[in-house]
Amino acid sequence: MRRWWETFDRTWVTFDNQHSASALVGEDVIHAHSPTTRNVPNAVRNTLLARRVLSELRPDLVVSTGAGVAAPFLAVAHRRGIRTMYIEVIDRITSRTLTGRMAYPFVDQFAVQWPEQKHLYPGAAVIGPTL
Repeated sequence: MRRWWETFDRTWVTFDNQHSASALVGEDVIHAHSPTTRNVPNAVRNTLLARRVLSELRPDLVVSTGAGVAAPFLAVAHRRGIRTMYIEVIDRITSRTLTGRMAYPFVDQFAVQWPEQKHLYPGAAVIGPTL
């Protein structure tokens, strides 16, 4: 996906960890609150972060490839009329993720990485592996 997203102005919202730090060297990064797995206080914090970041940056599109901060950012973007896209994770081909179930009803574009995932999300676009 790098060849696609490199052509756009972008800001990444992710967790402050070694993996994201090494993968996003030189990129504009905003750190979200973690942990997020069923953590209500951090869900509230990330929703407030989404409201602030989306108000300041006013993006044309919000794309997410996974859980964590996806739900708050996609929901706030949707409510503000910002186009949204969710890409379901690559490693779940027999069942839907919680974030996928939450995002599917309202995102503008829902994508899966394997044809085997398409039956889980009718109408999803198969885009192939993002790695």
